[in-house]
Amino acid sequence: MFDSTLRTIIDPVLNPVGRVLASWGVGANALSWLGFGVGCLAAFAIATEHYIWGVVLLLISRLFDGLDGAVARANRKTDLGGFLDIVLDFAFYGMIPFAFIVADPQTNAVAGGLLLLVFYVNGASFLTYALMAEKQGITEQDRGSKSLLYTTGLAEASETIIVFCILCLFPHWFCAVAYVYAPIVAVTTASRFALAYKNFD
Repeated sequence: MFDSTLRTIIDPVLNPVGRVLASWGVGANALSWLGFGVGCLAAFAIATEHYIWGVVLLLISRLFDGLDGAVARANRKTDLGGFLDIVLDFAFYGMIPFAFIVADPQTNAVAGGLLLLVFYVNGASFLTYALMAEKQGITEQDRGSKSLLYTTGLAEASETIIVFCILCLFPHWFCAVAYVYAPIVAVTTASRFALAYKNFD
């Protein structure tokens, strides 16, 4: 929901940094992997109940995730880069709820499992809609220059990162937040079904 607005604020900051990194020979794919590696450390910190480290590493991971796109725009976008960006992001979004389950399985298992379920279905709808839209020549530039079409929704990257930060700062709220956020993600998926019926039928 906030991704388009935040891009107008974040991109002017990240793009000059991306151009500098590109001039130094730093590759976008390397930043994607670095961001994923830091995300793994964030998940480990959360799983071992070091939640403040978890939120710090989580935010650093997402900084690298933003910089990989800035470097790609400064050089050139590639299909491999787009593939890595999406798949590693999805892996990150799955790792964080799983880390909370590992931290306290007795309390968090059901709520965490529900969150992973809605993330899984939402991800499938996101990728499949993008594939079908590509076949039909449907484009949209609200997300800037991307490797595939990004559809809008209540639950996007910005909202999910905010939720993850809240969970790290208030881990005892995990179940309550998960039960609130899961339906929001489901609404995003439902809106994509509506778009599919509108555009593909």
